[in-house]
Amino acid sequence: MSISSLSNLYSSSLSPHSLHLFSHSKSHPYLLLRVSSSPPISAPKLPRLRTLTTRASISRAEKHAHEAEKESVVEDLGEDGDVYRKTLRLVECAMFASVAGLAYLLSNSLAIENYFGCFFSLPIVISSMRWGLAAGRKTMVATTMLLFTLSGPVKASTYMLMHGLVGLAMGSLWRLGANWGLSIVLCTIVRALGAIGYVLVSSFLIRENILELITINIHASLTYILMAVGVNAIPSMDAIYGIFGTLLLLNCGFFVFLLHILYAVFLTKLGMKDSLSFPQWLAKGI
Repeated sequence: MSISSLSNLYSSSLSPHSLHLFSHSKSHPYLLLRVSSSPPISAPKLPRLRTLTTRASISRAEKHAHEAEKESVVEDLGEDGDVYRKTLRLVECAMFASVAGLAYLLSNSLAIENYFGCFFSLPIVISSMRWGLAAGRKTMVATTMLLFTLSGPVKASTYMLMHGLVGLAMGSLWRLGANWGLSIVLCTIVRALGAIGYVLVSSFLIRENILELITINIHASLTYILMAVGVNAIPSMDAIYGIFGTLLLLNCGFFVFLLHILYAVFLTKLGMKDSLSFPQWLAKGI
């Protein structure tokens, strides 16, 4: 089929401009192929205004949310922020625990525990007074775990029974504003129970009943004293147990009373006098 027959076939469907081009197809044999192979011209697409508006509103909302979150973070990191106070409480509890553990470990290693034993409960008391009962409990547990890691379970249990529980009880009662009489009585009971627990733990470790040895020695000493006075009587074991308990409570009571006075003076020097409730005779002295 020739080019002229093709032009006659498509003359009815083409525009006048196209017919004019086909009329010159003999002089330009490749013009028909170039015109038919060119892509169709499409109209330009209009922008989608609704989609752009929605995206702009979403980006603005995200920007405002990011700014609000940034402002909240800045407020929390302030001195009155919740994050700042929690971080400060955690740091102080860790510091008090490390100081108490190190002091107890060095004193026990250098055999000067009897001279500094009254200060081992002080970090727990300060932590309880500043941050509440939970902070004091965390300080006691952290100190016990530190001593357990450094020197084993014996010294860790000894510290917790003889000093940790007393410091936690004293700090909790002072935090709650309890009377000094009630505080001394309860702390004395806690100290006595801790001492008995320490004796039982030591008895288990050395495979010897230390409590029985103590009561036997008390019985022998009391019998010797009665015989020296001229009283022919042998005390019963119930009387021995009663004397032992009384002496233990008196010892713990005097120790706790001295701790109350010492810690009251120490905390007053630290500027925590307003959070303490002293008896009148001690408040006048301080």
